[in-house]
Amino acid sequence: MKTHPWLQEFATLTQAHDKPEPQARTESRAAPGYTVSFATHEAEIAEAQRLRYKVFAEEMGAKLASAPQLAGEPGYDIDEYDMHCEHLLVREETEGRVVGAYRLLPPEHARRVGRLYSESEFDLTRLAHLRGRAVEAGRSCVHWEHRNGAVIMLLWAGIARYMKRYGYEYLIGCASISLRDGGHAAANLYSALKADEFVAPEYRVFPRLPLPYEKLRTADAPLVPPLIKGYLRAGARVGGAPAWDPDFNTADLFMFLPMSALNPRYAKHFL
Repeated sequence: MKTHPWLQEFATLTQAHDKPEPQARTESRAAPGYTVSFATHEAEIAEAQRLRYKVFAEEMGAKLASAPQLAGEPGYDIDEYDMHCEHLLVREETEGRVVGAYRLLPPEHARRVGRLYSESEFDLTRLAHLRGRAVEAGRSCVHWEHRNGAVIMLLWAGIARYMKRYGYEYLIGCASISLRDGGHAAANLYSALKADEFVAPEYRVFPRLPLPYEKLRTADAPLVPPLIKGYLRAGARVGGAPAWDPDFNTADLFMFLPMSALNPRYAKHFL
């Protein structure tokens, strides 16, 4: 059988290597040993950018097309969206290090940028009428020594309280699946999703560079990454077929969470 050249390129690359004014600093001590707060100055944002670099580039092998390096120093993941986002940080209290991060792009600030980060990967035309009420979440990462569930739960709690405080109605963003296995895990996960785990057709999004998941499926049971599992348990739905992100070596699913659909158990815990 003749293999399409695009699929050959995919296999080669994947085998080679988830607004208001800046907020006053508020901290939560919901988990022993950690605090969660929003960054209030550039040095704190730089800590998040450093953690992102360690996770995405050093650990996962992403090819980061960063803006000029912060203060001329290498080792930071920086892009054009950072200056427009709210940066949510989790610190471990012993040394004060940032060990978890998420960034939020509220609609007021998205208008300044002119687009959402997700639009580089998906056609979001069917969501145009929701833009003024939607916050985009992205660049989620947790230091490998602290992937115990507590950090991601604190990040989720911070996001939920932010959404409630400012009255935003929709949380959107990309959630990633590693392609280091050649894309089989991503293909198996997407193929195993149930009909009620997808958005309604009127909210469907379309990948600009689709993952050829039909050709990558195997008989193996799907493994769901913690971030995607958390989204689905919270009440989020998948927006459509996965996009292939060659720079991060991931398959990305577009996640769509109306706050009105937030799982009551999550709402009780986070809010």
